[in-house]
Amino acid sequence: MQILCSWVGRADLDAEANGQVGPILAALRARTFGEAHLLTNWPTHEVERFKAWLGNKSSGVRICMHPVYLSQPNAFSEIYNCVTALLEEVSTAHAQPELSFYLSPGTPVMASVWLLLATSRFPAQLIESSVGTVKTVDTPFNLPAQILPDLLRNPDRRLTASSAERPTEASSFGEISYQSEVMAGVVRLARKAAPRNVPLLIEGESGTGKELFARAVHQASPRANKKLVVVNCGAIPANLVESRLFGHLKGAFTGATSDVLGCFEEANGGTLFLDEVGELSLSAQVALLRVLQEGEVTRVGENKTRKVDVRVIAATNRDLFTETVELRFREDLFYRLAVLRLRLPALRERTGDIDILINNILNRINKEMADDPLYSKKSLSINARQLLVQQSWRGNIRELQNTIRRALVWSDSDELDVPEIKAALFPDPTKARPDDLLNLPLGSSFSLDDTLDKIAGIYIQRALEAAGGNKSWAARMIGYASYQRLDAQRQKIGL
Repeated sequence: MQILCSWVGRADLDAEANGQVGPILAALRARTFGEAHLLTNWPTHEVERFKAWLGNKSSGVRICMHPVYLSQPNAFSEIYNCVTALLEEVSTAHAQPELSFYLSPGTPVMASVWLLLATSRFPAQLIESSVGTVKTVDTPFNLPAQILPDLLRNPDRRLTASSAERPTEASSFGEISYQSEVMAGVVRLARKAAPRNVPLLIEGESGTGKELFARAVHQASPRANKKLVVVNCGAIPANLVESRLFGHLKGAFTGATSDVLGCFEEANGGTLFLDEVGELSLSAQVALLRVLQEGEVTRVGENKTRKVDVRVIAATNRDLFTETVELRFREDLFYRLAVLRLRLPALRERTGDIDILINNILNRINKEMADDPLYSKKSLSINARQLLVQQSWRGNIRELQNTIRRALVWSDSDELDVPEIKAALFPDPTKARPDDLLNLPLGSSFSLDDTLDKIAGIYIQRALEAAGGNKSWAARMIGYASYQRLDAQRQKIGL
């Protein structure tokens, strides 16, 4: 079916009022259309009168009005969302619609959206009014190359920012997704720690959500209405650590062109989150210990001390207790920071949480990318979801999030399947290759039982992947009579 899609312009409403033809009526008379789907942001009474008039003047054409709200006539994101929603509706209602997009009615931004979608997601014929006639528009230039950089600037900025997975300023315990008992226990402890006014040490592998927990503790604490200052200790040059933490005076060192507050003074009355605190040098640890003991700071280049009231939450992906034994972290500082201590489990320890995390990540990314002109809302097949659940996720939640994001961005399909997920996964360097296992050195450190378990694990994993997660099929592929034996072997080898 031939379908016309257009915005209703002011010229169309004026044509109805003045007994003239107008752009939309001219198009319906010049071309053969079965339906006309018209988007409008005009007052209801004008739209209803125009629809009745247009129906009488263009017999045989089904007129469908789609009232929308726009904050302004050039709001690209709003226009883009309205148009894509309309085109998805039309494409669902008709098996193979032959679309024509009318460029003339509406604002230049509305025309640019028609142009963009006609050359990307919804192939269509472009038409426009010209000197009393309606003609087909040729696009002699590569439209996406001309306008996509501008249209994608904001979506790309969000994509880059969200890939870092920084929690929001107001992150709370309600934003922590879990259903496993191990995670429920951690959240219970964190809630108990929140009202306390003592240092808290959060330990966990990279990507387990340490900053999210720190922000949630701050939001649930009596200091919630005060500032939370975040410092990545690993990103501060060694010679600037004290300046960043305690501040400095103008002229204290080369490049100090003005007085600068340190993080402790900036967080006064609130919370200071020291991320990757294990990266601090021993000299910086001494200075930090002094502040925690005395509750006062001295700016670089100044002799005066200043009292500060700060709750410190520190985080690290290292085992700081082991670091103290090996003399890489001061024992006295460790005990100052770990008055309360919280260990976040790795994702592989959170049995039952991955599925709920996948749902939340998928929904959030679909929402974030809603105004991206090259992206359409996507879902996961059962097999793709199962493949994600089976991974070890050495990078934890951050790796899971970025893997799903890569798969969604790369895929042209509305439903991602196993191949798309496999293409987005990074190889697991901890998995030994079969040829490596056949050439291990013999000796006191060699264990034949352990080696056989590793080989069994490799073949079980291959079978599960080949069977798309179906355990009965996987069991038959490796010669087991039942999936129960497969489960028993997986449990035995810790797979």
